Amino acid sequence: MSDIQKCAIVGAGFVGSTCAYTLATSGLFSELVLIDMNEKKARGEADDISHGIAFAQPCRVVAGDYPDLADCGLVIIAAGANQKPGETRIDLLQRNRAILSSILDSILAVNRDCVLLLVSNPVDILTYMAQKLSGLPPARVLGSGTVLDTARLKYLLGQRLHVDSRNVHAFIIGEHGDSELAVWSSANISGVDLPDYCRATGQLLGPDTLDNVHREVRDAAYSIIEGKGATYYGIGMAVLRIARAIVRDEHSVLPVTSLVTGHYGVSEVCLGLPTVVGRNGAEAVLDIPLSYAEQKQLLSSAGKLRGLLDEMQI
Repeated sequence: MSDIQKCAIVGAGFVGSTCAYTLATSGLFSELVLIDMNEKKARGEADDISHGIAFAQPCRVVAGDYPDLADCGLVIIAAGANQKPGETRIDLLQRNRAILSSILDSILAVNRDCVLLLVSNPVDILTYMAQKLSGLPPARVLGSGTVLDTARLKYLLGQRLHVDSRNVHAFIIGEHGDSELAVWSSANISGVDLPDYCRATGQLLGPDTLDNVHREVRDAAYSIIEGKGATYYGIGMAVLRIARAIVRDEHSVLPVTSLVTGHYGVSEVCLGLPTVVGRNGAEAVLDIPLSYAEQKQLLSSAGKLRGLLDEMQI
C-alpha cells in the first residue's frame, strides 16, 4: 500500500537535490528518500537538508535504496546522463534509455502503485520511454513538461505589464525545448483578454514584443546555464507545484507532459499540454482553444518529438 506522504527522488545531482530541499521544507511530505549511484552524495545531501528541518516542518529525509520505495506514493526521477563531446543527441538518448530502464526495473520490482514524475531532460522523450517501459497506466507516468516554461512566461508578462504574475493566465505548450509555443490566443489577466487589458491600461504588447517574450522564455535555460552552469531552483519549485497537486488531489490544471492520444490530432507522443493533475497523476488532458497558427506549431512540435522516437525505434 503506497503512502502519498512518502516521496522518493532518484538522482541527487543539482536538480534532484534542489527538489529534495524544496519538498522537504514545504511541509508536504512526512518522509523523503534520496537515491543516487553515488551513495555518499545522496547521504551528504540528505544530512545537509535534515540539519535544517528544525527550522521548517517535520520531515524525515534519508538516503536509501530501491527497497525503501516499496510504499512511496510519488517517485521523482531526476537522474540521467549528460551529453559528451562529439556525442549525438540520439546517442545520448540511447544512453539515457538504458539508465531509465534500469531505474524503472528497480522501482517496479518493489512498487507498481506509485505515480512516476520524470524531471530529467529531454523530459518529453524520457516520459514516453518510461510509460512504454513501465507498462503503468498512462495517467501515472507524467513529466514536468512546460510547467516551468509557463511560470517563466507568467513572470515575464507580469514584469512587462506591472501586474502580479499569479494573475497572468497563459500557457507554454508542446515540447519542453526549442519547439515549444506560447498560446497567445487565450492569454488573459484575471479573465480580461490580453489585448483588452493592454488597451485598458494604456500598454502596448505588439507582435514583436510577444515574439521577444516567447524567445526569452524558450532560451531562458541557455542564459541561466551560461551564467551559473545549470538550472535547478526554478524546476525545484515547479516540481513542488506538481507534487502538491498530486498529494492534495487538487485537480489543478498544469501543462505537464503525459501520453497524448488524439488531442489536437496528436497521438503516440508525450508533450506538455494543459492537464488536470490530481492523486492519480495526469487525470485529463484539456483541449483549450488554439488559433490555426498555434495548432500548426503544436503539430510541428509533436512531429519533432515523434521523429526522435522513430529514430530510436520506440
